Amino acid sequence: MDQNKGSRFTVMSMNVHKGLSPLHRHSTIYQLRQRMRTHYPDLLFLQELQQEHRGRLQRFGQWPLTELTHFLSEDFWRDWHYGKNSEYPDGHHGNAILSKHPLSKGNNYDISAYRFEKRGLLHSVTQLDGVSQSIHCFCVHLALFERGRERQLTEIIRYIEELTGDAPTIVAGDFNDWRNRISAPMREAGFNEVFEVLTGAPARTFPSIRPMLAMDRIYVRGFKVHSVEILHEWLKLSDHLGITAELELE
Repeated sequence: MDQNKGSRFTVMSMNVHKGLSPLHRHSTIYQLRQRMRTHYPDLLFLQELQQEHRGRLQRFGQWPLTELTHFLSEDFWRDWHYGKNSEYPDGHHGNAILSKHPLSKGNNYDISAYRFEKRGLLHSVTQLDGVSQSIHCFCVHLALFERGRERQLTEIIRYIEELTGDAPTIVAGDFNDWRNRISAPMREAGFNEVFEVLTGAPARTFPSIRPMLAMDRIYVRGFKVHSVEILHEWLKLSDHLGITAELELE
């Protein structure tokens, strides 16, 4: 009997906009933590996570005193991995992966396409309870310009080939790919986007108030996709909507 069968789990991805409302008027990090916990995803892929910012407490009054990965995961997610992408006098932000299962933390690879726009490819490996196969996880936030994204995607696929072999792999994040130029080369690399599998097109997630552009994606290899959902009720918590998927190892 294959012990990988029947191993369903949930994945969530969201650009959290540094824990601020779409127009930067309010802190939303406490509401984000509460909403994320109601869904309780096994794996949580976050972009634009404001890991540290010394000015937030002065401006908003209520702001976590600890690093945001610790604040979000405390007594809930078992492990987390943060990759710093952009640093400035008051703090820094980047990508993060939170997990109910142990994470073997890899590297945060610099895939910046431009000097003014620091981007990283965060890599971790996890293993579900009672399952023999490891799952490779990549969290990404790609460039604003298409030429830069093309260069980044070439790097990402190369890293995946070098680091994973043919192991089950998830690549999730904010791809800034409103013209959907990325899905075709990802399919050639063996990946399917979860919303494309079940609905025929990636989810429209930006801007959150009136989502028109399909920016946020979850690409998978080696999984069956059981369900997907756009978190429309979160429209005031970020400038992006979150997305979730229920997966099963094939």
